[in-house]
Amino acid sequence: MQQDKKPISKNIVLIGGGHSHAILLRMFGMQPLPSVHLSLITMNSDTPYSGMLPGHIAGFYTHEQCHIDLQALAKFAQAKLYIDQVVGLDLQNNQVICANHSPIDFDVLSVDIGSTPATISVSDGTEYVIPAKPVSKLLEHWYEFLKSVKENPQKQIKIAIAGGGAGGVELALAMQAHLQQIVAQSGLLEVHLFQRDRELMPKHHYSVRQLVQQILTQRGIQIHLGETVTQVAPLGDREKSEVLQIKCKSGLTVECNKIFWVTQASAPQWLKTTGLGTDEQGFILVDDTLRSLTHPHIFTTGDIATMVNHPRPKAGVFAVRQGKPLFENLRRCLLGKPLKPYIPQKQYLNLIGTGDGKAIATRGAFTLPPHELLWLWKDWLDRRFMQRFSRG
Repeated sequence: MQQDKKPISKNIVLIGGGHSHAILLRMFGMQPLPSVHLSLITMNSDTPYSGMLPGHIAGFYTHEQCHIDLQALAKFAQAKLYIDQVVGLDLQNNQVICANHSPIDFDVLSVDIGSTPATISVSDGTEYVIPAKPVSKLLEHWYEFLKSVKENPQKQIKIAIAGGGAGGVELALAMQAHLQQIVAQSGLLEVHLFQRDRELMPKHHYSVRQLVQQILTQRGIQIHLGETVTQVAPLGDREKSEVLQIKCKSGLTVECNKIFWVTQASAPQWLKTTGLGTDEQGFILVDDTLRSLTHPHIFTTGDIATMVNHPRPKAGVFAVRQGKPLFENLRRCLLGKPLKPYIPQKQYLNLIGTGDGKAIATRGAFTLPPHELLWLWKDWLDRRFMQRFSRG
């Protein structure tokens, strides 16, 4: 069998600790390439697995169970780890510009930084809104909020979620389920879900949308459809107030203690200055081999990528599936071999947790209502994925 030709010494730099890069690091650790220097730049030493995050919010998983240890993974792959924030790229000199380190040189670059919620559009009080990403910040706020609720279980709690896509719906159900276990009486908890569209989860099949709205209504979550949040401000003293007033474009006002922002995905601002080819939303355009259309030595996966020939929703399942093709094409690139195209599936099974030990299953028009067995199936799949990284 013909052996791979030994590559010339190359620097591969990975920006972001997303699902694709986690899989890539694991595979590099198992199949190292000589003379290849691997570096990972990430803001956190661990990364959440999106499939288990709502379950963690609901109280089913510990922080460790749903986070991949990037420090251990980088060590396993013999990669240099930089805990830092990327603020730009110098593509003339092939350097990554970081907030706290000197520029990092690369021969081949891979970007897997996920996405951020769309710009918070409230005219006042953005400091009171908690974005769903970065997840580490969301969880800091959530842990602090849980602590305060546990200390005052007799106190009325009102929370709001802005964004009625799959992420917002799952978060609302998970938060409600966990808080319901803490507050002394069910009447002390209110959950509000704001959606600017006239329907929830508009990118999903009608059968899914109908079922989800029925579940939310049965659970007592107050749904505000066709409502755009335009203002969030504290009632009374800005420093001491624990109550926020939410105002919508229609004139609707709602009081709450916390508001979480889970609107559609957007790209970070620094990407706009790089010169990389992007779509109208700022996501990096890639071909079927996951390479940038404008810079063939740059690969991109996950939410931050747009496959021009195969557009797909921004969902973690695609980032996971892209991990192996990314590894194989990076390896082929370094060895001077032709790259292989990757075509993502058009339909995929989506298991959505309802926060109460049940899950619904959807695939296109096919939908199954909440059931404990579906949650056990989802739990098994998620734990099996995480086991890949347990040996880091």
